[in-house]
Amino acid sequence: MKPLLFFAVVCAFYISVQAKSSPPKVQVYSYSPGEFDKENVLICHVSDFHPADIEIDLLKNGIVIPNANQTDLSFSQGWKFYLTKSVPFKPKKSDDYCCKVKHMSEAKKYMWEPDM
Repeated sequence: MKPLLFFAVVCAFYISVQAKSSPPKVQVYSYSPGEFDKENVLICHVSDFHPADIEIDLLKNGIVIPNANQTDLSFSQGWKFYLTKSVPFKPKKSDDYCCKVKHMSEAKKYMWEPDM
């Protein structure tokens, strides 16, 4: 009887944690103030999401920028997760840069807005 009760408690806990989903908060910015034709780093910081299953891509004109670096998945109180993905880039006036985030089967794009 005790193993069955333990299993029921574990299942109830798992279901309650999974039921509390939170959409991600996304910030897209550059390391240095944006200047066209100057080396910089494009950064996408995604935070406060649950569950942890998430995909992040940095895009230039709709195409994934290769060799991007991603931090390890981390969490804060309340099991809210966060990640940061970054890649060196040299922005051109004619190019569009964005961060595409897919969480819980929903994908959204967040544009980088240069400060120029």
